[in-house]
Amino acid sequence: MRKSLTWLASLTVLIGTIGASGAATAAEPATGSTSATADSTGSTDSTNSTDIKDRILAIPGMSLIEEKPYAGYRFFILEYTQPVDHRRPWAGTFKQRLSVLHKDTDRPTVFHTSGYSLSTNPSRREPTRIIDGNQVSMEYRFFTPSRPQPADWSKLDIWQAASDQHRIFTALKTIYGQKWLSTGASKGGMTATYYERFYPRDMDGVVAYVAPNDVVNKEDSAYDRFFEKVGTKECRDRLNAMQREALVRREPLQKKYKEWAESEGATFNTVGSLDKAYEAVVLDFVWGFWQYSNEADCASIPEAATATDDTVYETIDAISGWSFYTDQGLAPYTPYYYQAATQLGSPSIKLPHLDGLTRYGYQPARNFVPREIPMTFQPWAMRDVDEWVRKNANQMLFVYGGNDPWGAEPFRLGKGARDSYVFTAPGANHGANVAGLVEAERTKATARILAWAGVDAPTAAAAQPLARFDAGLDNTADEELTREHGVRP
Repeated sequence: MRKSLTWLASLTVLIGTIGASGAATAAEPATGSTSATADSTGSTDSTNSTDIKDRILAIPGMSLIEEKPYAGYRFFILEYTQPVDHRRPWAGTFKQRLSVLHKDTDRPTVFHTSGYSLSTNPSRREPTRIIDGNQVSMEYRFFTPSRPQPADWSKLDIWQAASDQHRIFTALKTIYGQKWLSTGASKGGMTATYYERFYPRDMDGVVAYVAPNDVVNKEDSAYDRFFEKVGTKECRDRLNAMQREALVRREPLQKKYKEWAESEGATFNTVGSLDKAYEAVVLDFVWGFWQYSNEADCASIPEAATATDDTVYETIDAISGWSFYTDQGLAPYTPYYYQAATQLGSPSIKLPHLDGLTRYGYQPARNFVPREIPMTFQPWAMRDVDEWVRKNANQMLFVYGGNDPWGAEPFRLGKGARDSYVFTAPGANHGANVAGLVEAERTKATARILAWAGVDAPTAAAAQPLARFDAGLDNTADEELTREHGVRP
């Protein structure tokens, strides 16, 4: 660890591990011989001869949902008892899902979160492959099923979520004693950054991908500048024309939308009306294209003026998704929109090519949360994180995509930052990664990730991932990289 907090970790395990009864218990080490033994992956675990599953389940509050086989690893889907309110740990608990992709306790560990729901399929994030380590993945609080019942939404904030992560780390650090890195993409990258801000001594490094940094929620001119310059003028004009055409043809296309909604049983109580949902989907079109597609894909967008109604309707659906702003489409993402409306902020952009055609403009995040859930925006939350990163970033790497709208408001480093970097992959979208950086930056980033994990490359110039590419693990899409509709990180 960069700084030792052994006494605090011990105290946290002692007072923070809460059973269903609300009683605090101390974590006890698993029993067994200290001689080295080989686990089912074939690797040697020299710290304890007890099976790794038994060691994990010996942690108070930890329970097994399922173990899934994967060659070379053990993969566990787990539940961990967490306080609803870390400031008042006696006042109720909930079960939070996590997974462990176990390689060997002698290897470093990557702590990953998407900032959304948990993928229950084995997958390996880029830093995990780079360091050839273990991976712990956490479901963000209030995403189903990791939601307290009844749900006190005031307990959904970035500090409470960081404290969830801190307790999981403290519990598993007793087993995985080597160095730890945190990572995530998009909202997951934001989550990794907030965790570092509140618990800067837990991790040995942070790799945050495509993490937006909306410091002042009402100041969004950076997005306007982005859309004025991204890609070629020809591509921008083609996208803008298709978006405009969908509003020009609002009446016939809304008829299709209504017929589809009725056939699917889709409703619009949260957003307020089918008309509001229709416009929200259309306004997502240009942003969604650049978030998920590449400039070369522009050629596949039909010419708006000569396109049929069906073609316009289907083109918007392919990028934005007509289902997204239905009650059914929004429900899984209520926790995100709640956070956007209370702390994270959300973007709003000018749309001069749509003058006279929009009725609502970019709608605020509040419109996408059921009205019975109260909320108040906290403008200081993101200012605090931004200032902390500028002054205190230590062993942090931020990776952005050159053509990703969310990168228009990135994290930046100040004079107080140490061994920290912000790199941008040219032409990349919201799936930008270290592998997509220019060679010098890719080598530098890989070398620093290895060094932070305590597994330095022979030379910085030779830095490359230690684990071979595995299509089953490294191509497995999860929440933050899957092409899902909706303008959200």
